[in-house]
Amino acid sequence: MEIDDINTVAVLGAGNMGHGIAEVAAMAGYDVNLRDINEEFVQDGYEQIEWSLNKLAENDQLSQEAADDALDRITPLVDMEEACGSADVVIEAVPEKMEIKKDVYSELEDVAPDNAIFATNTSSLSITDLADVTERPGQFCGMHFFNPPVRMPLVEVISGAETDEETLDGIEALAEDFDKSPVRVHKDSPGFIVNRILVPLMNEACWLVETDEATIAEVDSTTKYEMGLPMGSFELGDQVGNDVSYHVLEYMHEVLGDAYEPCPLLERKVKNEELGKKTGKGFYDYEDGDGADIPTDEASELVEKRLVATMANEAAKLIGGDVAPPESIDEATKLGAGFPDGPVKLADEFGLENALEALEDAYEATGHERYEPADYLAERASEGGFYESGEDGDGDLEFDAIRIEYPGEMVGHIVLDRPHRMNTISEGLLDELEDAIELLEDDDEVRSILLTGEGDRAFSAGADVQSMAAGGADPVATTELSKRGQDIFGALESCEMPVVAGIDGYCLGGGMELSMCADLRVASDRSEFGQPELDLGLIPGWGGTQRLSAIVGEGRAKEIILTADRFEAETMETYGFVNEVVDGEELEERALELATELAGGPPIAHRYAKRAMLAGRDDTDAGLAYESSAFGQLMATDDLMEGITAFMGDGEPEFEGK
Repeated sequence: MEIDDINTVAVLGAGNMGHGIAEVAAMAGYDVNLRDINEEFVQDGYEQIEWSLNKLAENDQLSQEAADDALDRITPLVDMEEACGSADVVIEAVPEKMEIKKDVYSELEDVAPDNAIFATNTSSLSITDLADVTERPGQFCGMHFFNPPVRMPLVEVISGAETDEETLDGIEALAEDFDKSPVRVHKDSPGFIVNRILVPLMNEACWLVETDEATIAEVDSTTKYEMGLPMGSFELGDQVGNDVSYHVLEYMHEVLGDAYEPCPLLERKVKNEELGKKTGKGFYDYEDGDGADIPTDEASELVEKRLVATMANEAAKLIGGDVAPPESIDEATKLGAGFPDGPVKLADEFGLENALEALEDAYEATGHERYEPADYLAERASEGGFYESGEDGDGDLEFDAIRIEYPGEMVGHIVLDRPHRMNTISEGLLDELEDAIELLEDDDEVRSILLTGEGDRAFSAGADVQSMAAGGADPVATTELSKRGQDIFGALESCEMPVVAGIDGYCLGGGMELSMCADLRVASDRSEFGQPELDLGLIPGWGGTQRLSAIVGEGRAKEIILTADRFEAETMETYGFVNEVVDGEELEERALELATELAGGPPIAHRYAKRAMLAGRDDTDAGLAYESSAFGQLMATDDLMEGITAFMGDGEPEFEGK
């Protein structure tokens, strides 16, 4: 089915996932029939959509008119034939029980049009088994959204054993029309991609505690602050719901065998209804306790080895079994689980030989099947990693955190490509940015640089404070990180070609410092600027204390830095920081137009003009040296940890000056 043939989408199930999917479809312009088994359920789902749309309008994420129009496109229904009789696509989001879903499809098959595609939102159940209930296995696939669908960008598009390629293409196109990022799962395998990585990871975390090899604090400190994942393993389990993890494991255990045996610790939590945040208690106490209060300094080498080895083994099974290639696994976990880097890249950096050794040692000690290494893991360990070398077949550099494109004549386009992390700047991104600047400077065909962030949520929301915190509080190391960022940003600033920053969404902290290095800045009207470092107990560390004054003057620079406030694009235009403000939909086109115009100018004159202006500034070297030293010292303060903890918990810091 072509995307132009899809007009009406039916969503079965009005719970959290169902009403979220219906809202996404309606915002994309589709007529939506939202169906549940009784009037109370479907009306409750409809009211949740109405509340959510109004909230989006209130927060200026869409207009009130667009919110009202989306709501008008949704029809709440109970009768199955009325809901699905004219649907082009039916997305099923009923409870995650095979028997319930099969009953729904038996009823649906009798009323849906012959050409309608059936897409199940199951998070782990067999697409093939569900399709067998219908008379259209070729028009049946998985379309797995992540919670909440309105915010989460990932959709896993899963093939059943008999799914037609045309069906998969149509659902991928539909997901893209929903403004989502589809990732193809080529084989019907329990857990698909994201849950196949996360759930065994959660289970292994439980086993480490169950067997007294680690504490909950050690596991979560390692996961969050050493491995740099967005949450501790137990924190994530409580967030998702321990019953959800347990039921996915039960299904994996049933289909794939004892390697996926649920840990007794997890089983006890579910039996005692300690399901996490939704019940007020899980591995952490959210009612009478402090919730997920994770120490920053209890990381364990054993925990890291075991957890990385577990992810590496699951990735090997997915890649070796032709379920998904490395790139898809990394993309899916970054989009669906917020991983800074994907598990395949993480395993490669850890060393597959180290992961293999950790599994073999544990298998020898316990005999448990979860530690039995996959054949493909051993194969790739001997080759040095899941990914091939860091270069492609033409010898060109490959990038992970950025992209380089050539969208117009003589324009090199650097895209900060971490939308799952609001394009925050990690050490890896710094390294790649340095390579990209050098690559474009050496290219005789490039005469201007355009710099943007992927997506419309953020140009860059700043430094990746979580990964920085994971590196510890060594003032020497953090001073060097500050100097390195200064040097790389300085290379962009002193680049002899004109540099244009196209800013859409958040431009905060280190992201705003990066934009200072552009010669011209054009921003969308929905952009927000700010230097929030002082709210964390820090100061700008990548040149902001020096460069901002040169752009807007000392008074405005002090206002921006010392207040740590947010500023709208129009305000920053009046301050002289932004050269031009345009409508959000026009940003990319206007930024490229400006970069192309500059690329057509006199390159030698550009070079000397930039050199002269930089040379005419006051001596900033001393300021930069002091900035990096101060930044490093501040990284060792209690106030910094207070600021980061409050920031990550969405609270207010209480600084004590120490």
